[in-house]
Amino acid sequence: MPFEWTLNPYRGCTHGCHYCYARRYQTQFELGADDDFASIIFVKTNFVDVLRRELARPSWKREMVAVGAATDPYQPAEGRYRLTRGCLQAFAAARNPFSLITRGPMIVRDIDVLQEASRRAEVGVTFSIPTLDQDVWRKTEIGTAPPRQRLRAVRMLVEAGIDASVGLAPILPGISDRPEMLAEVVRAAREAGATSVWCNLLYLRPGTREHFLERLARDWPELLPRYQRLYAGRAYLDKAVSDPIREQVKTLREELGVADRRRVKLEPAPKPEQLPLAI
Repeated sequence: MPFEWTLNPYRGCTHGCHYCYARRYQTQFELGADDDFASIIFVKTNFVDVLRRELARPSWKREMVAVGAATDPYQPAEGRYRLTRGCLQAFAAARNPFSLITRGPMIVRDIDVLQEASRRAEVGVTFSIPTLDQDVWRKTEIGTAPPRQRLRAVRMLVEAGIDASVGLAPILPGISDRPEMLAEVVRAAREAGATSVWCNLLYLRPGTREHFLERLARDWPELLPRYQRLYAGRAYLDKAVSDPIREQVKTLREELGVADRRRVKLEPAPKPEQLPLAI
C-alpha cells in the first residue's frame, strides 16, 4: 500500500461489491464474507473523539492518512452517523493531509469541509469507477450508486476546487478490460474534469476469493476456468497479464489529456521562507 496510515469509520459495507477485498476482514469477527459483509455494519461511534486526541499528540507528525481503504466512508450509514464528516473536520482543524476513496456521491454533502481542509493541507479524493457498463455494474457492485452519478460528483468536487481523480479499480479480466470499455471510462473521467486517472486489477485473497468465484460461476460461468488458472495459488495477477492493461490506461490518460485542469486549485499556502541573518 502506498501509505502508512489508514482510517475506516465503519467495518462492513452495504455497497456489497462482490470483488471487495475487505470482505475477508469480516471473518476477523467470526462473521461470513458473504451476506454478513453487506448486512452487518460496525459503527465506531467514538471514532471522531479518538481521532482528535491522536492528531493532538505531540509525537504525531501530520503524516498522510488514507480514508476508506477497507470500507467505503460514504456508504449509507454515513448519512445517519456523519462520522466521515467529523473525521474530515478533525483533519482540517489539525492541518493534517489525507486522501479518500469512495463510490458514494454523498461526498458532495461535505464539499464545504473538503474545501476548508484543502486550504490547510494536502487533500485528494478518488472515485472508484471501474466500468460504465450497466450490466457489469449491476452484477458486481450491487449496492452502489450508478457510475454516471459518481462522475457528476467528480465534476462537482473539481468545480469546487478539490483535487478529485478517478480510479478504474478493480478491472476484471475478461469482463471489464476490453479496450473500448477502458476508453469509455477514461474519456468520461476527462469530461468530468478528473485531475488524474489510475487503475488496478482484481486481486483475490481468502474470503473474497470464494465469494467472488461463486458469483462468477453464476453470472459468467464460461469465465470460471480462466479465473481459476489466472489466480491459481496466487492473489495477484501475473504482470504479463496486468501490465498491458495498466499500459492501456496510461496511454489513454496521455492521449485524452487527463490532467489537473481546475480553474481554482485549493491548496495550502506555502510555508513562509526564513531569511538568513546578515552577519
